[in-house]
Amino acid sequence: MDTKKASLGASAFILMFAVTSCGGGAAKPVVQKPYVIETTETVVPEQNGVPEHTILTKTQVELSSIPQDKDGFYTIFDGKSFYGWRGYGKDEMPGRWVIEDGAIKFNGSGAGEAQVNDGGDILFAHKFKNFELTFDWKVAKGSNSGVFFLAQEVKGQPIYISSPEYQILDNENHPDAKLGIDGNRQSSSLYDMIPAKPQNSKPFGEWNTGSIIVYKGSVSHFQNGKPVLEYHLWTSQWTDLLQSSKFSQEKWPLAFELLNNLGGADHEGYIGLQDHGDDVWYKNIKIKVMD
Repeated sequence: MDTKKASLGASAFILMFAVTSCGGGAAKPVVQKPYVIETTETVVPEQNGVPEHTILTKTQVELSSIPQDKDGFYTIFDGKSFYGWRGYGKDEMPGRWVIEDGAIKFNGSGAGEAQVNDGGDILFAHKFKNFELTFDWKVAKGSNSGVFFLAQEVKGQPIYISSPEYQILDNENHPDAKLGIDGNRQSSSLYDMIPAKPQNSKPFGEWNTGSIIVYKGSVSHFQNGKPVLEYHLWTSQWTDLLQSSKFSQEKWPLAFELLNNLGGADHEGYIGLQDHGDDVWYKNIKIKVMD
């Protein structure tokens, strides 16, 4: 592998203060410090039919600068600022992502996965390994999005080449709900691999709750308080799921390699939100580290 320092970004987040409560005691201030983003590029040469690709490694946010509640959950989006968030493969937030009424909103471009210049997927700039992620989401009529996890940043490639997708969808009005196999492209499904059952999403315009638990390779998806599916990473079951999907070794060798070895050598990666060209909202995004 060839590793080189690619850039030193001047991008820094604004100094601000957040407060976390401590079980009835006095609130403790948390200083959210600005940081400069450095980028290192690691070139992975072509081998065994997997094309050459470049992994980006950027400066991470320190969790100590994030509010944490009495149950151990870090609030990684507080409804007020994009502290810790940036575009996938970028040093800044794309302009189509805004804060509206305490929620992250993507202002739809109508371009689908084409992702116009002021759009694109976003991520929280800290890698997680074992965790419980909780969030609320809603979509406009006919909208599509997704939540990613254990993602890497692969130069010139989409985020989903290296990350599973917890599907976010208007099941009643988006055509993807009727594609795939047995509903495996409907909301909270493991996209294109495992359907969410029971399928209990609410109609467009209404808030849903979602949760993803990753612990030592076991992954569970929850929707509106109900467990809807489970799978196990780095197993023959996981490999078989990939081989039966659009990410198979034959169809997409680079995606298969990255997903089959999800999270890289350290089995860790980023949390991300998808720009699929449609209006979507997220709020109350929290994560508990279980390492």
